[in-house]
Parts: sequence; C-alpha cells; structure tokens
Amino acid sequence: MRLEKKATVASSSVAALLVLLKLTVGVLSGSIAVLASAIDSLLDLTVSMFNYFALHNAEKDPDEQFHFGRSKLEPLAAVIEGTIISFSALFILYEAISKITHPAPVEYMNVSIYVMVASFIITGFLVMFLSSVAKKTKNMVIRADALHYKTDIFSNAAVLLALIGVKFTGEQLIDPILGIAIAVYMIYSAIPIVKEGILMLLDVALAKEDVEKIKTVLGSENGINDYHYLQTRESGSHVFISYHLVFNVSISLYDAHLVADKIEAKIKALFSDKKVHILTHMDPYDDSEINEEEEQY
Repeated sequence: MRLEKKATVASSSVAALLVLLKLTVGVLSGSIAVLASAIDSLLDLTVSMFNYFALHNAEKDPDEQFHFGRSKLEPLAAVIEGTIISFSALFILYEAISKITHPAPVEYMNVSIYVMVASFIITGFLVMFLSSVAKKTKNMVIRADALHYKTDIFSNAAVLLALIGVKFTGEQLIDPILGIAIAVYMIYSAIPIVKEGILMLLDVALAKEDVEKIKTVLGSENGINDYHYLQTRESGSHVFISYHLVFNVSISLYDAHLVADKIEAKIKALFSDKKVHILTHMDPYDDSEINEEEEQY
C-alpha cells in the first residue's frame, strides 16, 4: 500500500475515534463548541474516506475509457474537501447564533474538558504524521488533509479554552462565541484548498519558477535552433509538458530523437517527485509564425 493511502487510513481511523468521543459528549453536554468539533470530525472521517477512494483510483493506469488516467480525482477530492469544510462551518455558525438567542447551560463540563484534551493530543500526532507524508510525497490530497487537521488543532484548543472559561466564569456566551470563531476559521482555511483544486481542474500552468526551469533547459540545449509552444499543466501527482523543438533541416530523424530524449531526461529530473508526461513536436524549421497566422483565421 502506498504511503499516501496509509496516511488516509490513519486519518480515517483517528477521525472515527474522535467522532465517537466528541459526538457523545457534545450531545450530552449541550456544548455548541464540542458539538461543532464533533461535526467537524465527522466530516473529517467522510473526507478521509473519500481521499482514500480518490488516491486508490487516481493511481490506476490509463484505459480505453480514460486515456490520460484518473489523476484529476486528486484535485477534485481537494475541492470536495474544502467545500464540505465550508458547509460544516456554516452549520456551526447557525448553531452558535441559535444558542446566543436561546442560551442553555453546558452540562458534563469535566468530561467535556477531558475529551477535548485527548482530542487535541491525538490530532497533534496525526498532523505530524500527515505533514511528514505530505513533505515526502508532495501529494496534494495529503497536503490538504494535513492542513485540514491542522485547523482542527486550533479549533480543539479553542473549544478547550471555551469550556475552561465557562467552568470558571459561568459565562455561557463564551461557548457560542468560540463556536463562531471556529466556523470563521474553518471557512478561511478552506478557501486556499478549494482555489488550488479548481485551478488544477482548469489546467492552470505550472508555477512560474518551474516554467523558468524548463525554459532554462530548453534554452541551453545546443542541439536545437529554438523552441516554441511551451505548455504545462499539473493534475494531482502528474505533470504534463508539451513543446515544439526547432532543428536544423539537415538533421536526421534518429539524431533529432536523441536530442529530444536528452532534453526530456533533464526536464523529468526537475520533477523527480512527480510523474512527468512530455509531448515533443520536432520541427525541421520554425513554423510558429505560420501557425499563428492560421489560428487568426
């Protein structure tokens, strides 16, 4: 099993445990902050399970139905994850406002505090593990999952502070106010996840620094006269690059392929942690201006 899939299994298991603990205490205590955290963990479980499905299918080889594979399941999973986080935050916001207008005391205070302390510690260990996997694999889904659980650490800490504040001050408004703060923070953390996923689904080009590295490789090759039509995109753990190489009209097809293969090897070395797909078009002369004129008509 790939390391990324092991990470999703770990996050799903932890989320399931936290849902059981928080939901039980949240319902019994009536704490909006604890209930909000329980709902967040329930969505964590759903998202982690979907991430496992996405990673499992994204790594499948191309077939007759999907000629380029299913790598876009990874950014799709990130968009769905960010969207779910946003909707859960809106629900928490609604519950918090309802409790402000219809206040109710928080019960089982000590048990709630113990559960949130345990949740904080468990989530902390999970974030360290997911961050380590994301750093090793550069996987977008795991990076989003790590970011998601990292926000959980802050929300768990906020819930813990709210419960302690209510216990020692008796001020019940602390609970829904912290619930609102958690909801706002969840939406804030979801925006970059959704944005990055959507841009990848729309075939956004690679980062400028990566494109410049490719241009440096192409520009430093003495075996070609020039290049044009450089296009790039990223789909999950896959990178797609295409370009036209301009050769001397007298070069043999065999020698041109040797040069093209050498260039491909150098470019693939720039993305050693990705699966790189390169499409090379070999021109015996510079046809860029001719093709541009044809495109205008």
